[in-house]
Amino acid sequence: MKSDSPLHTSLDQITADGFALSWNNKPPVYSMEQFTDWLEPLGGEDFENKSVLELGCGNGSLLFHLNNWAPSHVIGVDLGDGVIQARKNLSAFPTIQILQGDLVTFTSKRFDAVLCIGVLHHLENPKHGLDSVVRNTTPGGRFHCWVYGYEGNQLVRLIVEPLRKVCRYVPWRVTDYIAVAAVAPYWMYAKLLAKFNRLTWLRKLPLYQYSIWISKENFAYFRHIAFDALIAYRTTYIRRSTIEAWLASYETIEKDTIYVIQRNGNSWKFGAKTKLI
Repeated sequence: MKSDSPLHTSLDQITADGFALSWNNKPPVYSMEQFTDWLEPLGGEDFENKSVLELGCGNGSLLFHLNNWAPSHVIGVDLGDGVIQARKNLSAFPTIQILQGDLVTFTSKRFDAVLCIGVLHHLENPKHGLDSVVRNTTPGGRFHCWVYGYEGNQLVRLIVEPLRKVCRYVPWRVTDYIAVAAVAPYWMYAKLLAKFNRLTWLRKLPLYQYSIWISKENFAYFRHIAFDALIAYRTTYIRRSTIEAWLASYETIEKDTIYVIQRNGNSWKFGAKTKLI
């Protein structure tokens, strides 16, 4: 099993180091409701008594909730030093093991279920990350991923991407201030959309579905999302057609089990089962 690999200077490492700044010294960020939303259409029955791998586990926020579904054994892998906080957050769960390593090259025994949530779009080569997801899924097992979509993110690409390029060259504390200033108008926008959501014409406005979803959260959560968006060295917004082409390229996938589901109008959940040998 490849684990605790030495750190290197790839763009993926730069991104991982940035996320470690965000994740370290934080308790699990996400709620059980958010966790189940990310994992749908999968549910507890898909993980009970199963071996599970999460590629790109951050500080263990999702694995914290996955434990409620009683998997038999879980491994989380992340390239950054966020694994330090993940180990602290998950120390009460003996079935969960956290390894520091590159998810793109990670190879171990194969798992009944492999998850990769919010990670592929930050990789230098997202398809290589998906190769690892499929490679580490046991025959007859299943995998599930979530990525930022190209569709529905026109406004994000217009505003966030220029700011991200600036934030590459400033200290992370400055990035944190930029995140607060940048997200405050959007926080007000989302709250107003939620307040007046009975007005059907509002549904044509940018990021409507996502805004209604996130409007339930407090400003600290908005700030966390904005900081994460700006601290990442790169983000690729992925088209549905690209995902479909990726999935079609694997001979080991049961094609009739493939699903690609839009989430909140601006991202994609997708997965499939692998063929039994």
